[in-house]
Amino acid sequence: MAGTCKYGSSVQIQWRLGACRHLTPTQNILLSPGAHLYKAKRKGVLLCRHSRPSVLSSRSSSSKSCSFSFGKMNNGGENGGVTAACAVLSPSAAAAVEAEQQKLKKGIAEFYDESSGVWEDMWGDHMHHGFYEPQASVSISDHRAAQIRMIEEALRFASVSEDPEKRPKNIVDVGCGIGGSSRYLARKYSARSEGITLSPNQAKRAQALAASQGLGDKVCFQVADALNQPFPDGKFDLVWSMESGEHMPDKAKFVSELARVAAPGGTIIIVTWCHRDLSPTEQSLRPEEKQLLNKICNAFYLPAWCSAADYVKLLQSNSLQDIKAADWSENVAPFWPAVIKSALSWKGITSLLSTGWKTIRGALVMPLMIEGYKKGLIKFAIITCRKSDE
Repeated sequence: MAGTCKYGSSVQIQWRLGACRHLTPTQNILLSPGAHLYKAKRKGVLLCRHSRPSVLSSRSSSSKSCSFSFGKMNNGGENGGVTAACAVLSPSAAAAVEAEQQKLKKGIAEFYDESSGVWEDMWGDHMHHGFYEPQASVSISDHRAAQIRMIEEALRFASVSEDPEKRPKNIVDVGCGIGGSSRYLARKYSARSEGITLSPNQAKRAQALAASQGLGDKVCFQVADALNQPFPDGKFDLVWSMESGEHMPDKAKFVSELARVAAPGGTIIIVTWCHRDLSPTEQSLRPEEKQLLNKICNAFYLPAWCSAADYVKLLQSNSLQDIKAADWSENVAPFWPAVIKSALSWKGITSLLSTGWKTIRGALVMPLMIEGYKKGLIKFAIITCRKSDE
């Protein structure tokens, strides 16, 4: 079957043009929450939806179509569901899907082209949350140190070795920003690091900073899509994604690419924004929760959110090992209030006004991030795993 999960305001399973590959009766495909199956028809598209992690299983295999069962996951098994037929998207429907993805990528690139300079001026070259001790009193001077601590805590959680014989030698930073993590990791491990971003301005600035810090021969950056990484299989023994997963419209493809470029025995670290896990009785988030997240999505160019539990299932579906996850929401609690405080300073206001509407709109929804954390809706998650040595 040639289908991939696509996240966004109209999330869907996208059937690629061409014939479907049939599944044997024992094969399963793990679908992510919110995925929609579109069935092409002469006069439109039929939609079958599910809102919980599901398994799509083949029931039969014919020469022209495949019949599948859509069922909710329940302790690894199927429970109920609806039946849908595999069909090929019409060229116009496929074109609409591609146009939506390209629009999102363009928005992300322009947002960071516009805002990265302001962030660097206010906060330095690490474009991510800081890690704080719960309930600790924090001064402004602590925040940049907290961003470094976030990197170190993520490495510790993933049990990345500092032994000269075992430490990472080739690192990829997926969604690298202006390269703060890439340079830090390259220096820490005496490793080679490569970063990818959708933003040309970020890639250019990241390379300039690497050269100025004497790391030009150790670190390189390029504009590339995390869902179609320009690297061969098994290249990196540390695959690093620090707060980029929330931008990925296809979480399943994102995870499969991280797994693909990881070397045998390599470590994958995902630090990302998630929504809360759903309870066993819930089919989806509540309407008011969806509304809050949608406002954040519109400002920050984010597709639909998923939970840490969803990431774990996707990693499991790629046969990754030693999977661990933790909720660090309490450890990042001081971050957004500090960002807002810096934005409301004279320097912050003048910097925002000199950028553009995309950056200003992002600043205006920052209080919603605090609201989401306080309500337990938004979770700051770390998920790590290891690729099999085989």
